[in-house]
Amino acid sequence: MKVQLALDRLTNEECFRIVKEAYENIDWIEIGTGVIKEYGMDIIRSMKKEFPEKVLVADMKTCDAGRHEANQAFGAGADIVTVMGFSHNGTIKETLEAAEAYGKRIMIDLLGIHDSARAREIHQLGARLFCLHIGKDMQKEGQLADPALFQAADGLEDSEIAIAGGISEKTIGTLKNSIVDIAIVGSAITGSEKPGASSLSLKRLIGADL
Repeated sequence: MKVQLALDRLTNEECFRIVKEAYENIDWIEIGTGVIKEYGMDIIRSMKKEFPEKVLVADMKTCDAGRHEANQAFGAGADIVTVMGFSHNGTIKETLEAAEAYGKRIMIDLLGIHDSARAREIHQLGARLFCLHIGKDMQKEGQLADPALFQAADGLEDSEIAIAGGISEKTIGTLKNSIVDIAIVGSAITGSEKPGASSLSLKRLIGADL
């Protein structure tokens, strides 16, 4: 299982400091939606330049103007761009076409989608990377990412599954040896006084190679 570090609600300086401290224990770097809204494509360019070896996810949460937004992020250096699963099929198709043109990937964010039928419909469009997601505001009500979300991914053959939503040292163990390929971790690392130690602990808990 890979660890994707989600950088959100942070300053530019904090993003780079945290990645440097957690670098050895993470696989993918995610530039969160809020950070992109604050700093635009510049932080994607800077992050890719600073850490070219890491897969860079731009959490654009695209729901319209698919080709344009995908081209923006890929052109800035993103390897993966997120698109909302509730988007129009035409929007999703356009982002997938943009990704193919760049030799990159689209991650479908299934926030709010609990019916596997929609995920399978998007799969038929060509998507092969999906994110099961409990949003930040949902977490405030006590909801967390757990195996109950897996039903939304039923039937997604030949796909990679990511999961996000309050994952921490207390909860990441429930994802081990499951359908999850990528654990997306935010505040458990970014909110820690020692991001390096926290990311190492999480990596060890899933038994990943270090």
